[in-house]
This record gives sequence, C-alpha cells and structure tokens, in this order.
Amino acid sequence: MPATDQQLTIPVGDATVSAAYGRPGKPSPHAPTVVVAHGAGAGMEHPFLLGFTAALNVLGLATLRFNFPYREAGRKFPDRPPVAIATWRAVMDAAANQAALRGDTGPLVACGKSFGGRMASMAVAAGMPAAGLVYLGYPLHPPGKPDKLRDEHLYGLATPMLFLQGTRDTFATPHILEDVVSRIGRNAVLQWVEGGDHSFAVAGHKRPAGEVGASLAVPVAGFISSLE
Repeated sequence: MPATDQQLTIPVGDATVSAAYGRPGKPSPHAPTVVVAHGAGAGMEHPFLLGFTAALNVLGLATLRFNFPYREAGRKFPDRPPVAIATWRAVMDAAANQAALRGDTGPLVACGKSFGGRMASMAVAAGMPAAGLVYLGYPLHPPGKPDKLRDEHLYGLATPMLFLQGTRDTFATPHILEDVVSRIGRNAVLQWVEGGDHSFAVAGHKRPAGEVGASLAVPVAGFISSLE
C-alpha cells in the first residue's frame, strides 16, 4: 500500500530544513528506512524523487526525503560539504527517531541523487552511521573532465554501496567508474541502466520524471534486502 507523507521540519545548526516521511500502509516491523537527498539542481519535491520514494513505499520501505539548506533558502548554488554533511547527520538522526517511535528495527540507508549521494558518502566517511549507501547517478567527475575524479574518500568506506548509473551519464565515464568500483572492493556493487543519462532518461523512450524515478525502486529495494 502507498504511504501518506508526513511533513517534518528538521533543525540543522541555526536553520531548519523541510522533510517528508513516508511509511507503507502495512509496514513490516523490520521495514528499512531509506533517507533520500536531492541532486544539485532540484529539491525534494522534484517528480523524480516523488516517484522514486512512492515506489519504495509500495514495496514496503519507509522513506524520508529532505532539502539541503541552500534549496530551503531558495539559493541555486549547493552548500559546501561541511554544511551538507551536517545536514545529512541531522536528517539521519531524525529518520532514526521516526523509526524508533514506530518500533521499526530495519536498516537505515542513505540514498542520494548525484550531489546528494556524493554528500552522503562524504558524511559516512566522516563517521555518520548508515547500513548502506545508494547512489542514483554518482557524479564521479564533471562532464568532459574525467581527470578530475571525486573518488578519494570512497576507498576507505566499509559500508555496502550500490552505484546505480546510466550508461550515457556524462558524469561517470563507464570504464572509469567500473575501475573505481572494482578498487573499492566487494562492498560496492555497480548496476547499469542501459541508455540512461544522468537523469536516467533513455533516448527514444520518453517517460515522465516520476515514472523514471519509480523504475529505480526495484533494484534499490533488492540491494537493501541484501543488507538485512
């Protein structure tokens, strides 16, 4: 059964950010909670994230999606890593509290689209607990600049990781990402979305963003089930 979102306000330092907590209609007491961050150019209400989290709820997982402070304030330029990491910590604590209130004992997973996923990995590298990390299009390098990799912190992570990536994603040259995942080790899994770009849109197969996001729920839920 689908969830009904509960709107939350989460303190982050001297500010607050908006969040939406979704729980399946008939959840298992061991249902995982997936905390979902948006990408650099869109907030938590983007149809892609709405479709993705709604589909996870239907599959029996709880979700909590949130805004970073820059998006909450209406700014376009993303927060610097210290602010983004502090936000991730605060939101993960809030998600853990929501799960505890309902007696949910399932794993707490950090998931993010592009920038949001990269910041989740940096937060875990800085000590934030998470049962797993899910990257919806990891921004391994700027488009056209494969020499400027954003990978150094990944090799020290023992947390299970899923890289879900489009084969046409200009932010991750396929053979370079495959090499990075191989060097991370057995705790990292790479799953390709054939023909997908950085937004997972497939050329010649036009779909609404919400439907595209929803299509990623099954592989993500499958990965998370392996953590339990």
